[in-house]
Amino acid sequence: KMLRRVLLTALFMGALPSLAEVSQGHISVVLLGATGDLAKKYLWQGLFQLYMDQVSSGHSFTFHGAALTALEPGQRLMFDVLKKLACPPDESPNRCAVLKDQFLKLSQYHQLKTAENYTVLNREIETLLRQEGLKEAGRIFYFSVPPFAYTEVARHINSSCRPPPGAWLRVVLEKPFGHDLESAQQLAAELTSFFREEEMYRVDHYLGKQAVAHILPFRDQNRQFLDPIWNRHHVERVEIVLKETVDAKGRTSFYEQYGVIRDVLQNHLTEALMFLAMELPANVSRAEEVLQCKLQAFQSLRGLEKNSAVLGQYQAYASQVQEELQKAQDYISTTPTFAGVLIHSDNLRWEGVPFLLTSGKALDERVGYVRVLFKNRAYCTQSETLRDAGQSQCKAKQIIFYIGHGALKTPAVLVSRNLFRPVMPEGSWREAVGQSDLHIFGQPLSDYYVYSPVKERDAYSVLISNIYHGRKDFFITTENLLASWGFWTPLLDSISHQPLRLYPGGVENQHLLDFEMVSGEVAFTLAEPVELLNPSGLMPSDYRTIQSKFRQSPLISAWSEDLISQLASDIEKTASRTVAHSGQFHLALSGGSSPAVLFQRLARHHYAFPWKHTHIWLVDERCVPLSDTESNFFSLHNHLLQNVRVPYFNVHPMPVHLNQRLCVEEDRGTELYAKEIMALVANASFDLVLLGVGTDGHTASLFPRSENGLEGAQTVVLTESPVKPHQRMSLSLPLINKARQVFVLVLGKGKHDITTLLSRVGHEPRKWPISGVSPSSGQLVWYVDYEALLG
Repeated sequence: KMLRRVLLTALFMGALPSLAEVSQGHISVVLLGATGDLAKKYLWQGLFQLYMDQVSSGHSFTFHGAALTALEPGQRLMFDVLKKLACPPDESPNRCAVLKDQFLKLSQYHQLKTAENYTVLNREIETLLRQEGLKEAGRIFYFSVPPFAYTEVARHINSSCRPPPGAWLRVVLEKPFGHDLESAQQLAAELTSFFREEEMYRVDHYLGKQAVAHILPFRDQNRQFLDPIWNRHHVERVEIVLKETVDAKGRTSFYEQYGVIRDVLQNHLTEALMFLAMELPANVSRAEEVLQCKLQAFQSLRGLEKNSAVLGQYQAYASQVQEELQKAQDYISTTPTFAGVLIHSDNLRWEGVPFLLTSGKALDERVGYVRVLFKNRAYCTQSETLRDAGQSQCKAKQIIFYIGHGALKTPAVLVSRNLFRPVMPEGSWREAVGQSDLHIFGQPLSDYYVYSPVKERDAYSVLISNIYHGRKDFFITTENLLASWGFWTPLLDSISHQPLRLYPGGVENQHLLDFEMVSGEVAFTLAEPVELLNPSGLMPSDYRTIQSKFRQSPLISAWSEDLISQLASDIEKTASRTVAHSGQFHLALSGGSSPAVLFQRLARHHYAFPWKHTHIWLVDERCVPLSDTESNFFSLHNHLLQNVRVPYFNVHPMPVHLNQRLCVEEDRGTELYAKEIMALVANASFDLVLLGVGTDGHTASLFPRSENGLEGAQTVVLTESPVKPHQRMSLSLPLINKARQVFVLVLGKGKHDITTLLSRVGHEPRKWPISGVSPSSGQLVWYVDYEALLG
């Protein structure tokens, strides 16, 4: 019997302690894409390492390489790879030779192309186990195939290759897991129709990098030192960096679809970010607790805008794309090969701390690191040359998780000696001894406690071991994946045609890619002119803000982000001018998705806004509790109020929830709000009212043919919306028209038809309520982006 012969030989050569230990059952490992690049470079070596580590664990193994290639050529290709497998340097030559020989004997090739092929594979596994008299413990299917093949392969495995009841199934998936949130949701839905969540192991090989994998254990084992300083009061900034010297040559077909953000930042660097920013669970070894803390950290991240990133492309990339993808000579790619992104978390621990994620190709060095730089409050009186460097509190204080390559050429954890001596697990990490003349971030290595792995391991070997052990905390769950794409997709959409800074590559880049943080945004430090990449004529930056007329009132139009910036500035100017004149500023704000972007802009970039003297009113509200996510006040609070210092008593939500019920006429909520306005707002004339426009022409919560609010003496009314939630409270049109200024914000292609219609109709508020907005003694200004105006 083959397996038994293999085990007996291994026992005889000392590779196994005893045959009795082979009692926990058999594991079949199926590597799909067994002759591909990833399999050749990493996966077969990782599987061999698993076999070496676990041969005496009590499990027996067989390894099934599979691909579309026919049997004979596939076998030849696969065994050419297997013959080159190597043992670690500390493995004895005899044991290495035995285990390698056994591994080859336990490996076989299969062509997996049709449903029948999968049925045959399943039959062979079952027959082998029956002949050997072994119980099946489980099966591992490693998908080293393109994502477009996932669904078909998953269907075949689910229908004809599942292990019997009592045995587990582990399906390993390689990135990319989608291109954006929508495609990731679609792929996730397809896979969950075949596999349960606990059966899927999505690989991010950075989670197998020893320095990255040690971030959480390090935080856990050093809680006593880190608890007081791991927060905004002590951390100055965090840098998560992966630089490469190689370019994308030979991979441009992949790179053109993904670019550096999708390839590196959305996954590798984001996972490292989560390990740093998340709250520590009580038990860092419990995958469920770690996942929940990661998801909470995602929810705290502030949304990214176009100005949250700087982008570049190495100069040779365009010609490489033209050559490899057979594009025309005038084809210009807008795919970034370099990105620097500024991320903020709005939770109390990290508020105000910049997290910088940076990666690129054709840079000056190959290196990856996670660097936490602490604030330094010390002033040292003694001259630097005359004091003990090791204890100097004036030197930089930092913790560095050195992923690899670079000056150290090995994974490492470095802690400044003037911070603390860290606790490190003795069995797996050791302190580096001896002084080196190396400098890391401008400081000699002697300024740090330096620890490196006792045994350096390839990331894929670590991850394959974790798959075997069922350690789900080293893999990306569906929730985790969708949270990451949900965070990155808005930025990817906003920069899809953004001009890129060209850079020559390598050491010649010099200062071209240096960037700095200014008012919550990032920009390249050098402001010299940069060649723009222009695939379709005019780019957004080629347009200046258009100022003209719309419905006989001033019109300001620009690309949405520039328009929001202009509108925020105009609101601040109006507020400052009004406060200087009358001491206070009464601002009435609408709900909806468009104002949310404006609220974020006001909160993040307008620090001179006179919030202390500003009263915030609601133009309209949905009849839901104020804590409901559908509430306009909830959105206003989330995006603006919690981030600025408006006095509590200057905030005036609409009273839609009285006597534990919603918008009941007998509760007289409309009268209460009207009386509050009359008491506080001079002549009931708001200084500024911000409105939006619905696709049906409604504004505030005044809808076509509304029975209330379009005319008459009432200032605050209850109305009915055609969409849920139906009940609304709204300022009336006559009250809106008493305002000193009214700004109307219209964004997006979805508003193009109503914008065009409004440009042609007259004063017909019963049909189109927005057409009735005409301040009696104030000014109306339209802010319409190019997409709404031009389609």
